[in-house]
Amino acid sequence: MKKLMVFLMLPAPAFAASGPFFSLGNSDFVVLVSFITFVAVLVYLKVPGKITGMLDARAAGIKADLAEAKALREEARALLSSYDKKQKDVQEQSERIIAQAKTEAQAAANQAKDDLQDSIARRLKSAEEQIASAEAEAIRAVREQAIALAVQAAGDVLVKQMTAASTAATIDAAIKQVDARFH
Repeated sequence: MKKLMVFLMLPAPAFAASGPFFSLGNSDFVVLVSFITFVAVLVYLKVPGKITGMLDARAAGIKADLAEAKALREEARALLSSYDKKQKDVQEQSERIIAQAKTEAQAAANQAKDDLQDSIARRLKSAEEQIASAEAEAIRAVREQAIALAVQAAGDVLVKQMTAASTAATIDAAIKQVDARFH
């Protein structure tokens, strides 16, 4: 029962618009007049112009943001293209450097091989010259020794064959020979 009383106390929408339409007792008319007054106040205060201006400013800001984003995007593409080109150039340069290094390393290896062969040839020639020099020195030493032995043997033979008379005659002959050469 309490529910029924609460229901009856609530104003019913069907009873609100009772009476003639252009009467203040008619809620539809009052709402219409209030709405028209509200719209008139908004127009008087130039709210639609302000809202339009704000929307236009927002649209201009969005357009500017879009233009800036497009410009940044184009700049980013150009920068990416530049970096791609630089990366390609660096890659090509590194390949050229590697190829040049390999060529130089091969040339250095060949030069080292040639230098080693030249060094070996020089050392071999030097060793041969030292052997030839040692051989010549040995031959000279043997000749000197042979000459010394021959002179000593000749001296021994002469000593054994010489007598006092022949020694005096040899000395006299040597003195005459020296005298003839100096005068």
